[in-house]
Amino acid sequence: MSDRSAPRYTLFGLALIAAVVGAALLLARPAQSDNASKPAPAARPANSLQSLAELDGKAPSRRQLNIQHWNTAEGARVLFVEARELPMFDLRLTFAAGSSQDGATQGLATLTNAMLNEGVAGKDVTAIAEGFEGLGADFGNGAYRDMAVASLRSLSATDKREPALKLFTEVVGQPTFPEDALKRIKNQLLAGFEYEKQNPGKIGGKALFANLYGNHPYAHPSDGTAQSIPGITLQQLRDFHGKAYTAGNAVIALVGDLSRSEAEAIAAQVSAGLPKGPALAKPAQPAEPKPGITHIDFPTKQTHLMLAELGIDRTDPDWPALSLGNQILGGGAFGTRLMSEVREKRGLTYGVYSAFSPMQVRGPFMINLQTRAELSEATLKLVQDILTDYLKTGPSQQELDDAKRELAGSFPLSNASNSSIVGQLGAIGFYNLPLTWIEDFMQQSQALTVEQVKAAMNKHLAADKLVIVTVGPKVAQQPLPAPTDKNTAQPLGVPEH
Repeated sequence: MSDRSAPRYTLFGLALIAAVVGAALLLARPAQSDNASKPAPAARPANSLQSLAELDGKAPSRRQLNIQHWNTAEGARVLFVEARELPMFDLRLTFAAGSSQDGATQGLATLTNAMLNEGVAGKDVTAIAEGFEGLGADFGNGAYRDMAVASLRSLSATDKREPALKLFTEVVGQPTFPEDALKRIKNQLLAGFEYEKQNPGKIGGKALFANLYGNHPYAHPSDGTAQSIPGITLQQLRDFHGKAYTAGNAVIALVGDLSRSEAEAIAAQVSAGLPKGPALAKPAQPAEPKPGITHIDFPTKQTHLMLAELGIDRTDPDWPALSLGNQILGGGAFGTRLMSEVREKRGLTYGVYSAFSPMQVRGPFMINLQTRAELSEATLKLVQDILTDYLKTGPSQQELDDAKRELAGSFPLSNASNSSIVGQLGAIGFYNLPLTWIEDFMQQSQALTVEQVKAAMNKHLAADKLVIVTVGPKVAQQPLPAPTDKNTAQPLGVPEH
């Protein structure tokens, strides 16, 4: 799973594509109107707001995305959407340079990405930050399991755009990796590892991925470990940058107040400033893990319950059906199967959620919650029973209709900002999806039947294949309270922070 935790240094973290992989949950096609015979409304500015009265039960209008694409001379793939509403643009570079490329040096990808903006020729980290700030520009970066990213938001006026792009190109393509910065960031990572020892959620998450993925590159934490980080050298960072931050390993996404010729010039400038080299191979598919329960003793009043099994990769044709099926099971907020049975009827938790995270190769399907320690075993069995029943019966027609309606209604939010669009473009390019993927996803989702959703969920999930990690104290167990049709006023568990 792409590690969503942003680096804990002088970096702007990027919340990716939920990201990258969760963006599909927000993409929808507006409902078709049957008002063709009614008089056309008066013309309105393209970027003006619509009132609720104007909507009159219809889905809000959406921005039309005309995705243009080409390759640079050095081999970078470019995706561009012209958006003239605001005098600015967003640029995102996505590299196959995540922790799955670490090899035997865990944390190498994270450290390399963290060091990008620590120094370039003639500028240290402070001068770089002041350079972007003085131009009204924002720089961001982050490293995850599948990918590493670097982003720029800048005004589109030439006097601001050109120096911002020059600095961005130097930061991403020609970092100097100063030794004092490496020591500082290593210390920050090591301090973070110490803090995580007091966080049962972090402890459980690391154990879950280790059990789920075994010897696969996805098994180890994106940030590395307390044992691996101290020994990483400057030369290793330079070598990793030279092979993983190449133009041939990059996707360039551009959205904003630019013409096609300006976008081509920007992409060419950025691409030419990167090291030369080919794309890196994606990881091999993981082996099936051994199901079972691992308990980690931890002194707390709550027990964290984490259930997982291997899901799908990003190009699997069943993704629309699985996305919608998971939305009904536990992917939304209130009203899902899991929230209804575990929180609303029994008050066992503040929140229980399920998610598919499709990646370059099979990402995880996970269910997460925490509950009172003395109810943990019975709560775990309840969650397993809910999954078993859902796979056996599938969703109801009403549940499917509601999920489709919610998906369609959320569509305007998915392309309401340039930053959300540039994230979608980065995902389309990185995972080599069709340019029509957004529309395809919505058309396929809205056409799904109950039986198709049920078949897809059963094809990829099985209740007896779960890898389970629990983190909490060993205490005498109690039976669950009886369910009630009324929402519980106060969950029994107290969330921990």
